[in-house]
Amino acid sequence: MIWASLGSVLIGLALSWAAARHLSDRLPSRRAVFATGTLGTLFGAYVTHVAIGPGHVAATLAGAAAIGAVLLSLLIRPSTRRLHRAFPF
Repeated sequence: MIWASLGSVLIGLALSWAAARHLSDRLPSRRAVFATGTLGTLFGAYVTHVAIGPGHVAATLAGAAAIGAVLLSLLIRPSTRRLHRAFPF
């Protein structure tokens, strides 16, 4: 479990770095992004490990990456420019 935890932290940092780099104008502070990514992947590793059991490190890391990405996506704010709708109502 220690390798899965360490791997999930590294995946969380990588996801956070990519999100902060590409979506910096639509995310809150970098500290919040990196904290959410890291803690989200740790939580995802824990949930996946409990769900499928020990001995599945690759699946645990995949589950951690998925849950971390979902939690990071919850931080994204709408863009500043207004979208024009096809119908005015």
